[in-house]
Amino acid sequence: MDFFNVFVQQIINGVSLGSIYALIALGYTMVYGIIKLINFAHGDIYMVGAYVSFFAVTMANMSIVPALLISMVVTALLGMLVERLAYAPLRHAPRISVLITAIGMSFLLEYGSMYFVSPTPRTFPEVMGNLAYNIGGFVINGQQLLIFAITIILMVVLTYVVQKTKVGQAMRAVSFDTETAQLMGINANRIINFTFGIGSALAAAGGVLVGVYYNSIDPLMGIMPGLKAFVAAVFGGIGSIPGAMAGGIMLGVIEALVSGFISSTFRDAAAFAILILVLLFRPSGIFGKAVREKV
Repeated sequence: MDFFNVFVQQIINGVSLGSIYALIALGYTMVYGIIKLINFAHGDIYMVGAYVSFFAVTMANMSIVPALLISMVVTALLGMLVERLAYAPLRHAPRISVLITAIGMSFLLEYGSMYFVSPTPRTFPEVMGNLAYNIGGFVINGQQLLIFAITIILMVVLTYVVQKTKVGQAMRAVSFDTETAQLMGINANRIINFTFGIGSALAAAGGVLVGVYYNSIDPLMGIMPGLKAFVAAVFGGIGSIPGAMAGGIMLGVIEALVSGFISSTFRDAAAFAILILVLLFRPSGIFGKAVREKV
């Protein structure tokens, strides 16, 4: 019975962590689905979102929900600015040029943040108190409840935008065939820019939730979660929104089980072992489809 309790508790912990990975992975998969770009600066957008919410809570005395919304708006604008300045001019450049630019933008955001806010880690304010619920021997704390609620709301809103709105239809059209979409009157550059904004806002939400969950933020906090969210996107099928959601949650659960039953030392190794296995045996991911490219 003790083993069962620990197992279920680790599943709960893993789902909360995986929900954060899923939010970040959605940004990767949306951008890749439209322009086949891996935006390696995405994890650092997540970090900026955490700092915006931190200053909103500490300096403006806001509660967590308004701080979260402001953070999402600011980082959406930042993501759109990054796309316009760094990626749009390289739309038809070789893939390696865009990849190098993405890595350079990642370093610019990291060390620019160090310059402006200092490299010293900051303690994120306690926003949920000591709220916790004991349900049948399993503990769900206030931070986890907040993560679950915000993740579900944002995923429902994203699904509605992509599936039911004209902008979402345009995004799917550009993803399917950019040139044909432009011939049908869709402004592809504007849609791509908007997609960067949505992905950046979701990453910011993940950064805020990490700050709430771990009570600590720093300018390099986006490196490892950004890489793990990329693993989650590949695991679920990069380019697939349901795949990013499922991949993030499954990765979080696997990490929690490895930490609980083997050792927390191997938690990060497990994530990258999954990446290797997926690339070896199912490169398209769980929900991805194998696509043949014409040469």
